[in-house]
Amino acid sequence: MSTIKLYGALKHTGKAIALVLTMSTAAYAEEITLVAMGDSLTQGYGLAQGTGFVPQLETWLRDNGAEVRVMNAGVSGDTTAGGLSRVAWTLTPDIDAMIVALGGNDMLRGVDPAASKSNLAGILDVAQAQNVEVMLIGMQAPGNFGPDYKAQFDGMYPDLAAQYATGLVPSFLAGLGSLDPSEVQSLMQADGIHPNAEGVARIVDDIGPQVLNWLQENQKG
Repeated sequence: MSTIKLYGALKHTGKAIALVLTMSTAAYAEEITLVAMGDSLTQGYGLAQGTGFVPQLETWLRDNGAEVRVMNAGVSGDTTAGGLSRVAWTLTPDIDAMIVALGGNDMLRGVDPAASKSNLAGILDVAQAQNVEVMLIGMQAPGNFGPDYKAQFDGMYPDLAAQYATGLVPSFLAGLGSLDPSEVQSLMQADGIHPNAEGVARIVDDIGPQVLNWLQENQKG
């Protein structure tokens, strides 16, 4: 697997947690390239330049000490099948690690979770063959799809993370989940599906520390 080197301080909910990585007797840092593959939530649909998920995540990571460049490989409307079709040429030789945040559009289209899981596994196979570390970011199906569909869909992310030993963020939208419904509404765009810039900031506040810890763990490995 690729070696990820960084140092930094993780600040989350107002508390600083020092994450200093040392090699021999000196701290060592090297910029890594992290590509974020996803759909419109990753791409930054409806948002001004610099306020989408990818630039906000890169800023958060850098503000907290990570020497990282985050590349945007989000495509609005993309599915797991679309991600599988483009992952090989997305993973250019300079890529050290990849976030995969796909599946939401599969769910909206009622795609069989078994097919979505197979596509995600294919993406992970390509990444593994190219020695690229991966973090999966999950989504959750609403209850109206039925309990069986929801269980299969929600469960494919932890299943694959365990099978391929990847990082895992259980839910892309978890940063909004604990808020009052009226507050959540104020963090969404008019379509009620995509978060606005402040909503993205809340999402990044939740996901950022998990990505930083994942990068740290891979450096140790």
